[in-house]
Amino acid sequence: MTEVAAKPLAEQAPPFTADDVRAAAARIEGAVVRTPTMFSKTLSEMTGAQIYLKFENLQFTAAYKERGALNAMLQLTAEQRARGVIAASAGNHAQGMAYHGTRLGIPVTIVMPRTTPTVKVMQTESVGGTVVLEGESFDEAQAHARRLETELGLTLVPPFDDPYVAAGQGTVALEMLEDVPDIEVLALPIGGGGLSCGMGTMARALNPDIELIGVQAELYPSMYNLLKQAHEPIGGDTLAEGIAVFEPGVMTSQMLAGLLDDLVLVSEPQLENALALLLQIEKTVVEGAGAAGLAAVLANREMFAGKKVGIVLSGGNIDTRLLANVLLRDLARSGRLARLRIQMQDRPGSLFKVAKVFDEHNVNIIEVGHHRIFTSLPAKGLITEIECETRDAQQLDCLIRALEQEGYPVEQVQVN
Repeated sequence: MTEVAAKPLAEQAPPFTADDVRAAAARIEGAVVRTPTMFSKTLSEMTGAQIYLKFENLQFTAAYKERGALNAMLQLTAEQRARGVIAASAGNHAQGMAYHGTRLGIPVTIVMPRTTPTVKVMQTESVGGTVVLEGESFDEAQAHARRLETELGLTLVPPFDDPYVAAGQGTVALEMLEDVPDIEVLALPIGGGGLSCGMGTMARALNPDIELIGVQAELYPSMYNLLKQAHEPIGGDTLAEGIAVFEPGVMTSQMLAGLLDDLVLVSEPQLENALALLLQIEKTVVEGAGAAGLAAVLANREMFAGKKVGIVLSGGNIDTRLLANVLLRDLARSGRLARLRIQMQDRPGSLFKVAKVFDEHNVNIIEVGHHRIFTSLPAKGLITEIECETRDAQQLDCLIRALEQEGYPVEQVQVN
Protein backbone atom coordinates (compact mmCIF):
# COMPACT_ATOMS: atom_id res chain seq x y z
CA MET A 1 0.00 0.00 0.00
CA THR A 2 1.43 3.37 -0.99
CA GLU A 3 1.92 6.46 1.17
CA VAL A 4 1.52 4.68 4.49
CA ALA A 5 1.83 7.10 7.40
CA ALA A 6 1.20 4.79 10.35
CA LYS A 7 4.23 2.65 11.17
CA PRO A 8 3.58 -1.06 10.64
CA LEU A 9 4.52 -3.49 13.38
CA ALA A 10 7.72 -4.74 11.80
CA GLU A 11 10.34 -5.45 14.45
CA GLN A 12 8.17 -5.94 17.53
CA ALA A 13 5.86 -8.90 17.99
CA PRO A 14 2.28 -8.26 16.78
CA PRO A 15 -0.40 -7.89 19.46
CA PHE A 16 -2.03 -11.09 18.19
CA THR A 17 -1.45 -13.68 15.47
CA ALA A 18 -3.38 -16.18 13.39
CA ASP A 19 -2.90 -18.71 16.22
CA ASP A 20 -4.81 -16.35 18.51
CA VAL A 21 -7.61 -16.21 15.94
CA ARG A 22 -7.71 -20.02 15.79
CA ALA A 23 -7.81 -20.15 19.60
CA ALA A 24 -10.65 -17.62 19.58
CA ALA A 25 -12.56 -19.79 17.08
CA ALA A 26 -12.27 -22.80 19.40
CA ARG A 27 -13.23 -20.66 22.39
CA ILE A 28 -16.44 -19.21 20.90
CA GLU A 29 -17.50 -22.29 18.92
CA GLY A 30 -21.12 -23.15 19.52
CA ALA A 31 -21.89 -19.80 21.16
CA VAL A 32 -21.99 -17.78 17.93
CA VAL A 33 -23.55 -18.70 14.61
CA ARG A 34 -21.22 -20.16 11.99
CA THR A 35 -22.74 -18.05 9.26
CA PRO A 36 -22.80 -19.23 5.65
CA THR A 37 -20.56 -17.99 2.85
CA MET A 38 -22.58 -18.09 -0.36
CA PHE A 39 -21.91 -17.39 -4.04
CA SER A 40 -24.09 -14.69 -5.63
CA LYS A 41 -24.69 -15.43 -9.29
CA THR A 42 -26.58 -12.20 -9.98
CA LEU A 43 -24.15 -9.86 -8.21
CA SER A 44 -21.27 -11.64 -9.95
CA GLU A 45 -22.85 -10.98 -13.34
CA MET A 46 -23.43 -7.33 -12.40
CA THR A 47 -19.88 -6.67 -11.18
CA GLY A 48 -17.77 -8.85 -13.45
CA ALA A 49 -16.27 -10.54 -10.39
CA GLN A 50 -17.12 -13.76 -8.55
CA ILE A 51 -18.90 -12.53 -5.44
CA TYR A 52 -19.02 -14.57 -2.22
CA LEU A 53 -21.06 -13.15 0.65
CA LYS A 54 -20.51 -13.90 4.34
CA PHE A 55 -23.86 -13.43 6.12
CA GLU A 56 -22.82 -12.05 9.52
CA ASN A 57 -26.21 -10.31 9.68
CA LEU A 58 -27.54 -13.76 10.65
CA GLN A 59 -25.88 -13.68 14.08
CA PHE A 60 -28.31 -13.55 17.04
CA THR A 61 -27.52 -9.86 17.56
CA ALA A 62 -27.41 -9.41 13.76
CA ALA A 63 -23.72 -8.45 13.65
CA TYR A 64 -20.21 -9.93 13.79
CA LYS A 65 -19.34 -7.82 16.85
CA GLU A 66 -20.40 -10.50 19.31
CA ARG A 67 -17.45 -12.69 18.20
CA GLY A 68 -14.84 -10.29 19.59
CA ALA A 69 -16.88 -9.33 22.62
CA LEU A 70 -17.35 -12.98 23.59
CA ASN A 71 -13.69 -13.88 23.01
CA ALA A 72 -12.58 -11.04 25.29
CA MET A 73 -15.06 -11.89 28.05
CA LEU A 74 -14.14 -15.58 28.04
CA GLN A 75 -10.58 -14.64 29.04
CA LEU A 76 -11.56 -12.68 32.16
CA THR A 77 -10.54 -13.90 35.58
CA ALA A 78 -13.19 -15.07 38.05
CA GLU A 79 -12.82 -11.79 39.96
CA GLN A 80 -13.22 -9.70 36.79
CA ARG A 81 -16.33 -11.67 35.83
CA ALA A 82 -17.85 -11.10 39.25
CA ARG A 83 -17.19 -7.34 39.16
CA GLY A 84 -18.48 -6.97 35.61
CA VAL A 85 -17.46 -5.32 32.35
CA ILE A 86 -18.07 -1.96 30.75
CA ALA A 87 -17.93 -0.58 27.23
CA ALA A 88 -18.82 2.59 25.35
CA SER A 89 -20.92 1.82 22.32
CA ALA A 90 -24.11 2.96 20.63
CA GLY A 91 -24.41 -0.01 18.34
CA ASN A 92 -23.54 -3.62 17.67
CA HIS A 93 -20.70 -3.96 20.20
CA ALA A 94 -23.16 -2.99 22.94
CA GLN A 95 -25.63 -5.68 21.99
CA GLY A 96 -22.94 -8.35 21.62
CA MET A 97 -21.52 -7.51 25.04
CA ALA A 98 -24.93 -7.43 26.71
CA TYR A 99 -26.16 -10.67 25.15
CA HIS A 100 -23.11 -12.81 25.89
CA GLY A 101 -22.40 -11.15 29.23
CA THR A 102 -25.90 -12.00 30.42
CA ARG A 103 -25.56 -15.54 29.08
CA LEU A 104 -22.30 -15.98 31.02
CA GLY A 105 -23.58 -14.32 34.19
CA ILE A 106 -21.28 -11.31 33.81
CA PRO A 107 -22.79 -7.90 34.66
CA VAL A 108 -22.51 -5.62 31.63
CA THR A 109 -22.68 -1.82 31.69
CA ILE A 110 -22.88 0.06 28.40
CA VAL A 111 -22.30 3.82 28.21
CA MET A 112 -24.13 5.43 25.31
CA PRO A 113 -24.32 9.07 24.21
CA ARG A 114 -27.59 10.80 25.12
CA THR A 115 -28.20 11.19 21.38
CA THR A 116 -28.47 7.41 20.88
CA PRO A 117 -31.81 6.41 19.27
CA THR A 118 -34.22 4.92 21.78
CA VAL A 119 -34.50 1.71 19.75
CA LYS A 120 -30.78 0.97 20.28
CA VAL A 121 -31.07 1.58 24.01
CA MET A 122 -34.06 -0.75 24.18
CA GLN A 123 -32.33 -3.46 22.11
CA THR A 124 -29.30 -3.42 24.43
CA GLU A 125 -31.45 -3.51 27.56
CA SER A 126 -33.60 -6.30 26.12
CA VAL A 127 -30.60 -8.67 26.04
CA GLY A 128 -29.55 -7.86 29.60
CA GLY A 129 -27.29 -4.81 29.46
CA THR A 130 -27.43 -1.89 31.89
CA VAL A 131 -27.37 1.31 29.85
CA VAL A 132 -25.91 4.58 31.12
CA LEU A 133 -26.60 7.63 28.96
CA GLU A 134 -23.78 10.18 29.19
CA GLY A 135 -22.38 12.82 26.85
CA GLU A 136 -23.37 14.17 23.48
CA SER A 137 -20.86 12.13 21.46
CA PHE A 138 -19.10 8.77 21.46
CA ASP A 139 -15.90 10.42 22.73
CA GLU A 140 -17.72 11.83 25.76
CA ALA A 141 -19.39 8.46 26.41
CA GLN A 142 -16.01 6.74 26.13
CA ALA A 143 -14.47 9.14 28.65
CA HIS A 144 -17.29 8.41 31.10
CA ALA A 145 -16.86 4.68 30.60
CA ARG A 146 -13.19 4.99 31.55
CA ARG A 147 -14.14 6.92 34.69
CA LEU A 148 -16.62 4.22 35.71
CA GLU A 149 -14.01 1.56 34.94
CA THR A 150 -11.77 3.07 37.60
CA GLU A 151 -14.45 4.06 40.11
CA LEU A 152 -16.33 0.74 40.07
CA GLY A 153 -13.45 -1.63 39.34
CA LEU A 154 -14.97 -2.83 36.09
CA THR A 155 -13.07 -4.27 33.12
CA LEU A 156 -13.24 -2.21 29.94
CA VAL A 157 -13.83 -4.16 26.71
CA PRO A 158 -13.10 -1.76 23.81
CA PRO A 159 -15.10 -2.07 20.58
CA PHE A 160 -12.05 -2.52 18.31
CA ASP A 161 -8.61 -1.48 19.64
CA ASP A 162 -7.99 -4.64 21.65
CA PRO A 163 -6.12 -7.84 20.67
CA TYR A 164 -8.73 -10.20 22.15
CA VAL A 165 -11.58 -8.37 20.42
CA ALA A 166 -9.77 -8.17 17.07
CA ALA A 167 -8.73 -11.85 17.22
CA GLY A 168 -12.38 -12.76 17.79
CA GLN A 169 -13.42 -10.75 14.75
CA GLY A 170 -10.74 -12.56 12.72
CA THR A 171 -12.76 -15.78 13.01
CA VAL A 172 -14.96 -14.37 10.22
CA ALA A 173 -12.05 -14.80 7.77
CA LEU A 174 -11.18 -18.23 9.13
CA GLU A 175 -14.70 -19.47 8.38
CA MET A 176 -14.83 -17.78 4.96
CA LEU A 177 -11.57 -19.31 3.79
CA GLU A 178 -12.47 -22.71 5.17
CA ASP A 179 -15.64 -22.58 3.07
CA VAL A 180 -14.05 -20.98 -0.04
CA PRO A 181 -10.24 -21.47 0.17
CA ASP A 182 -9.52 -19.88 -3.22
CA ILE A 183 -10.96 -16.43 -2.50
CA GLU A 184 -8.48 -14.01 -4.07
CA VAL A 185 -9.46 -10.68 -2.49
CA LEU A 186 -11.37 -9.51 0.58
CA ALA A 187 -13.27 -6.20 0.67
CA LEU A 188 -13.10 -5.21 4.33
CA PRO A 189 -15.27 -2.49 5.91
CA ILE A 190 -13.17 -0.33 8.25
CA GLY A 191 -14.25 1.88 11.12
CA GLY A 192 -11.92 1.52 14.07
CA GLY A 193 -10.18 -1.40 12.35
CA GLY A 194 -10.94 -4.40 14.58
CA LEU A 195 -12.69 -6.52 11.95
CA SER A 196 -10.25 -5.67 9.17
CA CYS A 197 -7.02 -6.30 11.11
CA GLY A 198 -8.46 -9.52 12.60
CA MET A 199 -9.61 -10.82 9.24
CA GLY A 200 -6.48 -9.58 7.49
CA THR A 201 -4.18 -11.33 9.96
CA MET A 202 -6.01 -14.63 9.55
CA ALA A 203 -6.38 -14.37 5.78
CA ARG A 204 -2.68 -13.62 5.21
CA ALA A 205 -1.70 -16.63 7.32
CA LEU A 206 -3.88 -18.89 5.21
CA ASN A 207 -2.98 -17.29 1.87
CA PRO A 208 -0.02 -14.86 1.78
CA ASP A 209 -1.04 -13.73 -1.72
CA ILE A 210 -4.62 -12.74 -0.89
CA GLU A 211 -5.48 -9.09 -1.60
CA LEU A 212 -6.90 -7.04 1.24
CA ILE A 213 -8.86 -3.94 0.23
CA GLY A 214 -10.15 -1.70 3.01
CA VAL A 215 -13.38 0.24 2.59
CA GLN A 216 -14.44 3.39 4.43
CA ALA A 217 -17.41 5.72 4.12
CA GLU A 218 -16.49 8.88 2.24
CA LEU A 219 -17.77 10.99 5.15
CA TYR A 220 -15.54 9.20 7.70
CA PRO A 221 -12.14 8.58 6.04
CA SER A 222 -10.20 8.46 9.32
CA MET A 223 -8.11 5.36 8.54
CA TYR A 224 -7.79 6.48 4.91
CA ASN A 225 -6.33 9.83 6.02
CA LEU A 226 -3.93 8.15 8.41
CA LEU A 227 -2.59 5.47 6.08
CA LYS A 228 -2.56 7.55 2.89
CA GLN A 229 -1.43 10.84 4.45
CA ALA A 230 -4.61 12.44 3.12
CA HIS A 231 -6.60 15.31 4.62
CA GLU A 232 -10.19 14.52 3.69
CA PRO A 233 -12.82 16.11 5.97
CA ILE A 234 -14.42 13.84 8.56
CA GLY A 235 -18.03 14.05 9.75
CA GLY A 236 -21.63 14.08 8.63
CA ASP A 237 -24.72 11.89 8.61
CA THR A 238 -23.64 8.64 7.01
CA LEU A 239 -25.77 5.59 6.35
CA ALA A 240 -22.79 3.52 7.53
CA GLU A 241 -22.76 4.64 11.16
CA GLY A 242 -21.19 1.30 12.12
CA ILE A 243 -17.91 2.42 10.51
CA ALA A 244 -18.26 6.15 11.29
CA VAL A 245 -15.18 6.66 13.47
CA PHE A 246 -13.31 9.93 13.99
CA GLU A 247 -10.19 8.29 15.45
CA PRO A 248 -9.10 4.79 14.34
CA GLY A 249 -7.45 2.46 16.83
CA VAL A 250 -3.73 2.76 17.54
CA MET A 251 -3.11 -1.00 17.47
CA THR A 252 -5.38 -1.59 14.48
CA SER A 253 -3.89 1.21 12.37
CA GLN A 254 -0.36 -0.07 12.96
CA MET A 255 -1.39 -3.57 11.92
CA LEU A 256 -3.38 -2.43 8.88
CA ALA A 257 -0.43 -0.37 7.64
CA GLY A 258 1.35 -3.66 7.03
CA LEU A 259 -1.68 -5.66 5.89
CA LEU A 260 -3.77 -3.64 3.44
CA ASP A 261 -3.04 -3.56 -0.28
CA ASP A 262 -5.28 -0.54 -0.75
CA LEU A 263 -8.02 1.48 0.88
CA VAL A 264 -10.98 3.00 -0.98
CA LEU A 265 -13.83 5.34 -0.10
CA VAL A 266 -17.51 4.89 -0.96
CA SER A 267 -20.12 7.65 -1.22
CA GLU A 268 -23.56 7.73 0.39
CA PRO A 269 -25.40 7.04 -2.90
CA GLN A 270 -23.09 4.05 -3.49
CA LEU A 271 -23.85 2.70 -0.01
CA GLU A 272 -27.58 3.17 -0.54
CA ASN A 273 -27.45 1.42 -3.91
CA ALA A 274 -25.52 -1.55 -2.51
CA LEU A 275 -27.91 -1.91 0.43
CA ALA A 276 -30.92 -1.85 -1.89
CA LEU A 277 -29.35 -4.42 -4.23
CA LEU A 278 -28.67 -6.83 -1.36
CA LEU A 279 -32.31 -6.63 -0.32
CA GLN A 280 -33.67 -6.92 -3.86
CA ILE A 281 -31.29 -9.62 -5.12
CA GLU A 282 -30.22 -11.59 -2.05
CA LYS A 283 -33.38 -10.89 -0.02
CA THR A 284 -31.22 -9.99 2.98
CA VAL A 285 -31.33 -6.87 5.17
CA VAL A 286 -28.03 -5.17 5.98
CA GLU A 287 -27.11 -1.91 7.68
CA GLY A 288 -25.05 0.71 5.87
CA ALA A 289 -21.70 -0.63 7.09
CA GLY A 290 -22.75 -4.11 5.99
CA ALA A 291 -23.17 -2.85 2.42
CA ALA A 292 -19.75 -1.15 2.26
CA GLY A 293 -17.87 -4.09 0.70
CA LEU A 294 -20.34 -4.50 -2.16
CA ALA A 295 -20.43 -0.71 -2.66
CA ALA A 296 -16.64 -0.75 -3.09
CA VAL A 297 -16.77 -3.52 -5.69
CA LEU A 298 -19.53 -1.76 -7.65
CA ALA A 299 -17.63 1.54 -7.57
CA ASN A 300 -14.22 0.03 -8.46
CA ARG A 301 -15.06 -2.74 -10.91
CA GLU A 302 -11.67 -2.74 -12.61
CA MET A 303 -9.96 -3.41 -9.26
CA PHE A 304 -12.00 -6.59 -8.67
CA ALA A 305 -12.80 -7.74 -12.23
CA GLY A 306 -12.44 -11.49 -12.83
CA LYS A 307 -11.41 -12.21 -9.22
CA LYS A 308 -13.03 -14.27 -6.49
CA VAL A 309 -14.11 -11.61 -4.02
CA GLY A 310 -15.15 -12.18 -0.40
CA ILE A 311 -17.55 -9.61 1.09
CA VAL A 312 -18.66 -9.52 4.71
CA LEU A 313 -22.25 -8.46 5.33
CA SER A 314 -21.11 -7.28 8.74
CA GLY A 315 -24.46 -6.40 10.27
CA GLY A 316 -28.18 -6.03 9.73
CA ASN A 317 -29.25 -3.59 12.44
CA ILE A 318 -30.97 -0.80 10.55
CA ASP A 319 -33.97 1.27 11.56
CA THR A 320 -37.01 0.22 9.53
CA ARG A 321 -37.95 3.79 8.64
CA LEU A 322 -34.41 4.48 7.42
CA LEU A 323 -34.51 1.27 5.40
CA ALA A 324 -37.77 2.38 3.78
CA ASN A 325 -36.22 5.75 2.90
CA VAL A 326 -33.19 4.08 1.31
CA LEU A 327 -35.36 1.80 -0.81
CA LEU A 328 -37.61 4.64 -1.98
CA ARG A 329 -34.59 6.80 -2.83
CA ASP A 330 -33.15 3.91 -4.83
CA LEU A 331 -36.42 3.65 -6.78
CA ALA A 332 -36.17 7.38 -7.50
CA ARG A 333 -32.59 7.11 -8.76
CA SER A 334 -33.54 4.26 -11.07
CA GLY A 335 -36.46 6.20 -12.53
CA ARG A 336 -39.13 3.91 -11.12
CA LEU A 337 -40.37 6.60 -8.74
CA ALA A 338 -40.42 10.28 -9.68
CA ARG A 339 -41.71 13.65 -8.58
CA LEU A 340 -42.46 16.07 -11.43
CA ARG A 341 -43.06 19.82 -11.08
CA ILE A 342 -45.39 20.85 -13.88
CA GLN A 343 -46.34 24.44 -14.72
CA MET A 344 -49.96 24.83 -15.80
CA GLN A 345 -52.81 27.36 -15.85
CA ASP A 346 -55.10 27.58 -12.82
CA ARG A 347 -58.36 26.85 -14.58
CA PRO A 348 -60.96 24.04 -14.62
CA GLY A 349 -59.88 20.95 -16.55
CA SER A 350 -56.13 21.66 -16.42
CA LEU A 351 -55.34 18.77 -14.08
CA PHE A 352 -57.58 16.46 -16.11
CA LYS A 353 -55.59 17.21 -19.27
CA VAL A 354 -52.30 16.52 -17.53
CA ALA A 355 -53.61 13.31 -15.94
CA LYS A 356 -54.72 12.16 -19.39
CA VAL A 357 -51.07 12.22 -20.55
CA PHE A 358 -50.12 10.04 -17.58
CA ASP A 359 -52.92 7.63 -18.48
CA GLU A 360 -51.83 7.42 -22.12
CA HIS A 361 -48.34 6.39 -20.98
CA ASN A 362 -49.65 3.93 -18.37
CA VAL A 363 -47.92 5.79 -15.52
CA ASN A 364 -49.46 5.47 -12.06
CA ILE A 365 -50.07 8.73 -10.13
CA ILE A 366 -49.37 8.31 -6.42
CA GLU A 367 -49.73 11.84 -5.03
CA VAL A 368 -50.73 15.30 -6.31
CA GLY A 369 -50.02 18.70 -4.74
CA HIS A 370 -50.90 22.22 -6.00
CA HIS A 371 -48.77 25.31 -5.27
CA ARG A 372 -50.33 28.70 -6.02
CA ILE A 373 -48.80 31.13 -3.52
CA PHE A 374 -45.10 30.34 -3.12
CA THR A 375 -44.11 30.37 -6.78
CA SER A 376 -42.47 32.81 -9.19
CA LEU A 377 -45.36 32.42 -11.64
CA PRO A 378 -48.05 35.03 -12.39
CA ALA A 379 -51.17 34.99 -10.21
CA LYS A 380 -53.02 32.80 -12.71
CA GLY A 381 -50.15 30.34 -12.83
CA LEU A 382 -49.95 27.06 -10.94
CA ILE A 383 -47.26 24.54 -10.15
CA THR A 384 -48.50 21.00 -9.68
CA GLU A 385 -46.21 18.42 -8.12
CA ILE A 386 -47.07 14.87 -9.13
CA GLU A 387 -45.40 11.85 -7.59
CA CYS A 388 -45.65 8.89 -9.92
CA GLU A 389 -44.56 5.30 -10.41
CA THR A 390 -43.09 4.11 -13.70
CA ARG A 391 -41.74 0.88 -15.13
CA ASP A 392 -38.24 2.28 -15.69
CA ALA A 393 -36.27 5.41 -16.58
CA GLN A 394 -37.11 5.05 -20.28
CA GLN A 395 -40.85 5.16 -19.61
CA LEU A 396 -40.36 8.23 -17.39
CA ASP A 397 -38.40 10.02 -20.13
CA CYS A 398 -41.19 9.30 -22.62
CA LEU A 399 -43.76 10.76 -20.21
CA ILE A 400 -41.75 13.95 -19.66
CA ARG A 401 -41.28 14.45 -23.40
CA ALA A 402 -45.01 13.97 -23.99
CA LEU A 403 -45.90 16.54 -21.33
CA GLU A 404 -43.46 19.04 -22.83
CA GLN A 405 -44.92 18.44 -26.31
CA GLU A 406 -48.33 19.35 -24.88
CA GLY A 407 -46.85 22.68 -23.78
CA TYR A 408 -46.23 21.98 -20.09
CA PRO A 409 -42.82 23.02 -18.66
CA VAL A 410 -41.63 20.05 -16.54
CA GLU A 411 -38.90 19.81 -13.88
CA GLN A 412 -37.94 16.48 -12.34
CA VAL A 413 -37.03 16.67 -8.64
CA GLN A 414 -33.67 14.96 -8.27
CA VAL A 415 -32.37 12.73 -5.48
CA ASN A 416 -28.69 13.20 -4.58
